[in-house]
Amino acid sequence: MATHPRPLTGRTVLACLIGFFGVVALANAILIRAAVSTFGGLETSSSYQAGLAFTRDAAAARAQDELRWQVKANVQPAADSVVVEIDARDAAGRPLVGLEANVILHHPTDGRADQTVGLSEDAAGHFRGKADRFAGQREVLIELSRGGERLFRSQNRVVLQ
Repeated sequence: MATHPRPLTGRTVLACLIGFFGVVALANAILIRAAVSTFGGLETSSSYQAGLAFTRDAAAARAQDELRWQVKANVQPAADSVVVEIDARDAAGRPLVGLEANVILHHPTDGRADQTVGLSEDAAGHFRGKADRFAGQREVLIELSRGGERLFRSQNRVVLQ
């Protein structure tokens, strides 16, 4: 004797539809939370403002090249920190004095991991500071200024183990 499957009722179809869309909504919620909590956001807050600043930055780069300064950076891991040293000399090799130095260890993809390094001048043209220890890549952004006017800017990548 053959048995026939029971026909689906309206309640069964409704329960299946609600269950299906519930699973989809739950998966979306989990993926959205993971995406928002792991990525810091945009690299540039305003592309328009960055475009306007391009001409000014190009002129500053030409002025910096004319100075022919020799600026060397050294980023080395220590026991529980990272030591950043900057040596700044003019075109003739003399130490540069009267400058303020700023360094930012910029994470390439997550602005929340950026670190500003407090530097102090321990000798003429030589600056030293410490930052929290990290492993991986960072962009070392160096800015030298005098009287609030930026005279030198450099960006280099470092990789620490």
